[in-house]
Amino acid sequence: MDQDIFEITREPIDKAGLEQRLLTGAAGAIVTFDGVVRNQTKGRPVVSLQYEAYAPMAVKEMRRLGDEIRERWPEVDRIGIVHRFGELKISESSVVIVVTSPHRRVAFEACRFAIDRLKQTVPIWKKEIFEDGEVWVEGQLPD
Repeated sequence: MDQDIFEITREPIDKAGLEQRLLTGAAGAIVTFDGVVRNQTKGRPVVSLQYEAYAPMAVKEMRRLGDEIRERWPEVDRIGIVHRFGELKISESSVVIVVTSPHRRVAFEACRFAIDRLKQTVPIWKKEIFEDGEVWVEGQLPD
């Protein structure tokens, strides 16, 4: 839908602003997933993450993901997906997904589906930077 938001940015993600842009009188529930940079991976200390994206294709795939969500959950009111790229420090948001709907069950299910599918299909690549090296990470289903 035209009111949905799909963006790639180098700037910090304004989570509260995104939620406000998506809220309508029809929404009785808003579910937000905020993926943040953690300080370790499998016990190995992380210094920062580097995200790269082919922006035009990433936004196109995000829109396709939005269509898939609407097909599975027609009750969804609005969808917002914003992914950051560039270098991110510990505790910064790398991706924020917001789903609004009249009822919570749909919003929770659609938001969970959105992050899982995003990691599988959207062309965004992550490099983990450690104190003693770095590694590119393949898209995976979350734990």
